[in-house]
Amino acid sequence: MNQVAEKGPRVDEFVENPRKALWSLALPMMVGMMVQTIYSVVDMIFVGRVGGDALTALAFNVPLVFFGLGMVFGLGSGVTAVVAQYIGSGDKRNADNSAEHGIVIGVILGVVFTGAGLTWGKSLLAALGAPPHIVPLAWSYFRVIAVGYIFMVSSIFFRSILSGEGDMKTPLIIQGGGTILNIILDPIFIFGLEMGVEGAAVATVLSQASVSLVFAYFMLVKKRAYITFALKDFAFSRVVLGKILKVGIPASFSMLIMSMGGGVFNKILVSFSSDAVAGYQVGMRIDHVYLMPLISIATSLVTLVGMFYGAKRLDLVRAITQYAISRGILIGLVAGSLFFAFAEPLVSVFTQDPEIYQTGVQYLKYFVFAYPFIAVGMIGGRMLQGLGFGIPMLVLTFLRVVLISVVLAYTFVFVAGKPVQWVWISQVIAVICSAGIALLWLRSSLRRLERGDVRKVKGVPHGVVSSDPLRQAQEV
Repeated sequence: MNQVAEKGPRVDEFVENPRKALWSLALPMMVGMMVQTIYSVVDMIFVGRVGGDALTALAFNVPLVFFGLGMVFGLGSGVTAVVAQYIGSGDKRNADNSAEHGIVIGVILGVVFTGAGLTWGKSLLAALGAPPHIVPLAWSYFRVIAVGYIFMVSSIFFRSILSGEGDMKTPLIIQGGGTILNIILDPIFIFGLEMGVEGAAVATVLSQASVSLVFAYFMLVKKRAYITFALKDFAFSRVVLGKILKVGIPASFSMLIMSMGGGVFNKILVSFSSDAVAGYQVGMRIDHVYLMPLISIATSLVTLVGMFYGAKRLDLVRAITQYAISRGILIGLVAGSLFFAFAEPLVSVFTQDPEIYQTGVQYLKYFVFAYPFIAVGMIGGRMLQGLGFGIPMLVLTFLRVVLISVVLAYTFVFVAGKPVQWVWISQVIAVICSAGIALLWLRSSLRRLERGDVRKVKGVPHGVVSSDPLRQAQEV
């Protein structure tokens, strides 16, 4: 395709004041995630009122649902990075084509995940360690969610496209409305229609379908975005697809590893009791309150770094890196201190079951020590995504989840016979180690890019990402 020099509407604004740009992107996303977190909390509270088994059934669904959506989020980050890079370099035509590739990928994945979920979902829940009396409850939730995968997947790709052009407010409004609808529908289906856990899934699918349809109307019918679509004239591009997959596939595998890690931790915890799994999930829901601003900052960096890199402004990449990491650490210290001090009342909001409550409080009081290091690791990985490097996040996730936390937790519990708190200690150690490696990797990559030698590969000019993942890993 011929390049068309047409800068996005916010590129100059972002270049002029990167710090302001970061918050202009992160704050709307943060508000949207806050609304989503409120829904997540309310959803768990509603389900918890049904009973302890219902809460445990929902807990066993978390890694399985995340497994499917994890690949989508990963590929969505690839779409965001590529769209942002093309907009930063003034190539709107390829930016549009990248977005069209994202929509096509989303439709294909939605169909595949629905079929796979309905075929193997029940068996996977049992394989993840759900006790026999919990499996029917867990399956009643997941089979409904599987039917609605197409709506969830398409919403993620629409949001990723808008993020790539620097529009975080539109996804906030659309997804915020869907979340409010979900909160309204939850008690109707869970209690009013007496559907229990299955009712929570129906409410989720209906709200996600509404969100997906509004996104489609906004972008495909009204054409209100900077990115424009001509799907009837869609032209497949190996170059564009390759760039999306180069960032997206490693990110997807990172998400899958985290999902599988969550399943392994559930199996380790269920050796103590099924209530320990529920307590762990309650603690993780509270973690989301801290992760909300951090994820917003890190995700916004994919857009900013992509645009700065496309505009060949590595000085701004380094400046925004230092600023984002320092603010992430500060947020981690503040949130960790507050959650440690108020762990008991926070967990009591979700459950009155003594064992679930005790496990949730214990998890929170250990894991808050990892918060500042989570900021370093997450921001470092996202920065590298924005630069077009997908492999680092995959390696860091595999190191943190598999090689350190899972191995240590298994060793502590099944070999050394340690109590459940050693599972939390394993996770903290893993986060600290991966954060250190992420920081070194990021600093090394920035130095190489600044020296102009990161792409001195035969036949590959500076600024062009090699299509060989192994070579990319070796270069970085």
